Amino acid sequence: MTGRGIFAAIGRAAALAAVVAALWLGGLLWFAAALPDTVEDPDTVTDAIVVLTGGAERVAGGLALLEAGKARMLFVSGVHRGVDLSDLLRQTHPLSSPPSCGGRCIALGHAADDTVGNAVETAAWMRAGGFGSLRLVTAAYHMPRSLLEFHRAMPGLAIVPHPVFPDAFKQDQWWRWPGTIHLLALEYSKYLVAMVRPLVTSLIPEKKP
Repeated sequence: MTGRGIFAAIGRAAALAAVVAALWLGGLLWFAAALPDTVEDPDTVTDAIVVLTGGAERVAGGLALLEAGKARMLFVSGVHRGVDLSDLLRQTHPLSSPPSCGGRCIALGHAADDTVGNAVETAAWMRAGGFGSLRLVTAAYHMPRSLLEFHRAMPGLAIVPHPVFPDAFKQDQWWRWPGTIHLLALEYSKYLVAMVRPLVTSLIPEKKP
């Protein structure tokens, strides 16, 4: 390849990279604007409440919903192995009294390591309990990807999103907070990966036994 050809190839690559970057940035702005900023349906009663671990606000929110009678069972997915209910309550809700059901209405899942695992673990628990609807509790920035994975794992199941809003995530004027920018960019990138994963998986030939 001649010098002119090399420069032309570099120019095309740079132009393509600029287009991809612009599309990604535009998508990030859309993603940030589309994040929930309130709980749209706080009243519907579901069969179960499902909390995805990742912040004390999530577990506290799930417990409050359980005490308010929004479901008869609470499932906490993604709990570290070796952590039991008393440990979880002490770590995430130390100032509150134990749930009125005494723990009989709370189940913990220890198998999930990520959001896909949360969905798979929850689907198995829902099937075992014969439940047909759930209220999903997770951080607002995590809700789009969580809903995507949960609808894939449980098609046809009624899912009511119930976002919580961690103090550390500055959703209003997020562009002014470097930590929030980083978290938002990471979550948006994970959301894109989750969107295309089924397509990529379908293109990979299955290994013959």
